Amino acid sequence: MEDLYPSRRADTASMTPIEDPVLHRPWSPQAPLTAGQAASFEHNGFLVLDRLFTEEEVALLQQEAKRLRSEPQAFDPETLITEPGSDEVRSIFAVHQQDPVLQRLAADRRLAAIAEFLLDDQVYIHQSRLNYKPGFRGKEFYWHSDFETWHVEDGMPRMRAVSISVLLTENEAINGALMLIPGSHKTYVSCVGETPQEHYRQSLKKQEYGVPDDANLKALVDRHGIAVAAGKPGTVLVFHCNVMHGSNGNITPQPRSNVFFVYNAVSNALRAPFGPEQPRPWFLGTREPQPILARVGLLTETSRR
Repeated sequence: MEDLYPSRRADTASMTPIEDPVLHRPWSPQAPLTAGQAASFEHNGFLVLDRLFTEEEVALLQQEAKRLRSEPQAFDPETLITEPGSDEVRSIFAVHQQDPVLQRLAADRRLAAIAEFLLDDQVYIHQSRLNYKPGFRGKEFYWHSDFETWHVEDGMPRMRAVSISVLLTENEAINGALMLIPGSHKTYVSCVGETPQEHYRQSLKKQEYGVPDDANLKALVDRHGIAVAAGKPGTVLVFHCNVMHGSNGNITPQPRSNVFFVYNAVSNALRAPFGPEQPRPWFLGTREPQPILARVGLLTETSRR
């Protein structure tokens, strides 16, 4: 298959316009987003949405995230990632496959319908994770485009995927809220350095390959600036698979945690990686897609049943 987005092959990095649309389906009154929200996503590459969930639902998700962090033995050990240099939980992957509450959240129509609209297709979960950034010593997530990694290391062919994150704690600039470069999603930044085999074992703690070079990163920031996706628990962040983003370390006492679901179009299912010979393991990139059957109703009702 032709590689429309080569990366980690040349000695120098490059910036090129993307080959894919941002909105795969034109807006209509039946869309789960307003016309203004759709236009904002197309222009900026992300949306911050409030009040999609009730206070009771948010409390349920917070309780579940706290429980999961306290019971690491309940997970497949491969899916549990700790902070560099400590045993603090950094991320838990494949959470929608290991926890019924988060499985239900991933299929909730309030999230899935947005992905189906933006991607104009049935969708499935390419990847899910709980990201924890503990207080005092939570490490940063360096600038990167998710698609660059999913393309090179997983074999995602086109930019027909979207991430949706639900904030589970107060996210502020001071405790490592996600930073994004508005408009960067329309430019593909290739990276340098051949990807080592089983690179994921290191990159999930600290990514050194698949990160933009300083010059191109500065050019993007000079052109577009930086936005901080701050919000209260329950806030929903929707962002394009190619938008450049990252987050600072957290030296405050206030922990930061979010749950992420990556929705990929069924027509954009993974192929062979465009970099290493072997794809990353199952919990980082689903290779047997199951289309989501969107669920309606409150999360708390499902939990009680």
